[in-house]
Formats: sequence, structure tokens, C-alpha cells
Amino acid sequence: MLNHGGRIQANSKQYGIPVNDWLDLSTGINPHGWPVPEFIPTTLWQRLPEAEDDLIEKAKAYYQCEHILPMAGSQSAIQLLPRMRPACRVAILSPAYQEYRYCWQQAGHAVSELESFELDQLIDHFDVVIVVHPNNPTGETFSSDCLLNWYQRLQKRGGWLIVDEAFIDIAPAHSLASLPVMNGLIILRSLGKFFGLAGLRVGFVITHPVVLNQLAEKSGPWPIASVSRWIASQALADTDWQKQSRQYLPQYAQRLFDLLTEYDLKPTGGCGLFQWIKTDKASHIHQQLAQQGILCRLFDAPAALRFGLPASEHEWLRLETALQKVVPS
Repeated sequence: MLNHGGRIQANSKQYGIPVNDWLDLSTGINPHGWPVPEFIPTTLWQRLPEAEDDLIEKAKAYYQCEHILPMAGSQSAIQLLPRMRPACRVAILSPAYQEYRYCWQQAGHAVSELESFELDQLIDHFDVVIVVHPNNPTGETFSSDCLLNWYQRLQKRGGWLIVDEAFIDIAPAHSLASLPVMNGLIILRSLGKFFGLAGLRVGFVITHPVVLNQLAEKSGPWPIASVSRWIASQALADTDWQKQSRQYLPQYAQRLFDLLTEYDLKPTGGCGLFQWIKTDKASHIHQQLAQQGILCRLFDAPAALRFGLPASEHEWLRLETALQKVVPS
């Protein structure tokens, strides 16, 4: 199992700080996520999930697509897709979400991690290319023309372009989801980041129906709980909340950029939900903040830190106070 953000209980034991005293900025999840209603119909707890509810209808409207499959988080698709191709050559934009490399290697594929300029030069040597857009953790983005050019080059030999759009909801105009369905273009979406509903474990795959049917077979019956399906439907339909969130999140991201810059941690990249700092002092800074009960995300290759957004003025002040105490190594 790879190490990801969060894991507050484990950090609580390591640093001797109670769970409730932590400020978790490690995940890049919207701290002002969609407000789940207090009332949830009791019948949802008493029946098995039903695919005939309105989740797919709401998802098609939100993503502006025709063919879509709900899954138990995009992580489920990340694990299943490598098993749907014979062993082949896979390129992954790097650095990126590490589960891609792990899952494709575990399925017997030859995986290469490339920077974006290398990817454009070498893409004709690969059968599958995986791009997180905006990239996690760097925030790097790509034009639709660039992504579609890569897709067309792959498609000439029956390849796949997998585009993980987990962080794109703040700027949906840059998504490929609304394009007409294309065989070999696979788009992953999630309710975990922008909607702040990581605990639901709801994600979506948008691609050709043949691939969706294969994924559905491999997922088995009832991959998403009834309650999760119901909450997801409500969130996808709440256009007012979505509009408001797209207005204020970039402002918070700029505030975080400015704060980190003030304390000599100028971000190297980022998006509306996190800022990324490439620094050889990453481990040292991470430890000093953790000793104050503030958890950011530490990366080893390259050495870097990722900070998510604080949720309140108290948390902003706490982060600033902690940054003031960080002593360069």
C-alpha cells in the first residue's frame, strides 16, 4: 500500500499530538465541501443500491457527456484499467499520483515516468499514456489541442490516453469530458476534491461504451453504496454551490500562494485547491510543521511539499504562526 495524504491517526501517534489538534493540509480536498444534508432518507440504509436511480442522469448533465459509469472512486478505475490490456508500454506524466505507476506495474506493464516535454517527444514509443490534468502534485496543465494531439498519435496504433481530471472542476471549460465519445480516450472524474466528498468514494469514467461495460463487469454489483449515490446526485445538481465555489476557491489559492511566498516558500506550481513547493528542504520543513500539528504532503522525488487550503481564519492564522517558527536547515 502506498502512502498518501491524511492518515491523521498515524501521525497523531508518531508526534504525540491528539487527533483533534491537527490541521490537515495534506490532501488537496476542498475544505468547504458540498454541505451534505442532515436528513438522509432512512430507506437508503435498508435497500441495496439501485442503478436505476438518477445518479447517471445527474452525472451526464454535470459532465455534459453521453456515456459515463459511476465507480467506487476513480481509484477503482485506476486499479481495473491496467487489467484490461495485455502487457504494453505505458508512459506516466511525472511526478504524478503514484497509484498509476504501482497499478500498471503490478499488472505486468512496462512503465516509464516522463516529464511533459519528454512525453511530447517520445509518445510514439508508448501504447498507453496517463496524464493527470491539472497534474497532482505540480498543478501543470495542458491545452485541449495538446491532449487531443497525443490521443490521435496513440489512436493510430490502438493506444489509450487516460486523462485524470480529479482537480479540473474549478475550471470545467478545460475538461475533455464534453467531447463526443472517442474510442481510446478515457477520462476519470471524482467527487473527492472540488466537492470535498472524498468519504463517499464516488468517481466516474467517461469513455466508449465497450470499455464502460468491461469496467462494470469487473466492478461487480453494488460498487457504490445507496447513501453515496444519493448524496452524489444532490451535489452534482447543485449548480448554485458549484458557481459560488468556482468564484472563491481561486481567491483562496492566491492567498495561500502569497502566504507561502512571504515565508520563503514560493510555490513552484499549483491549482485552485493546493500549492506545490519544490525544495531540497522539504523533509525538514515537513517535520517542523508536523511537530506543531500541521500536516502538509511530503514528496521525495523530487523533494517537494504540497499545501492544501485552510478552512477558516483561525486555520489561516495557525498556518502563518507555524511558518514563522520554521527554521531553515
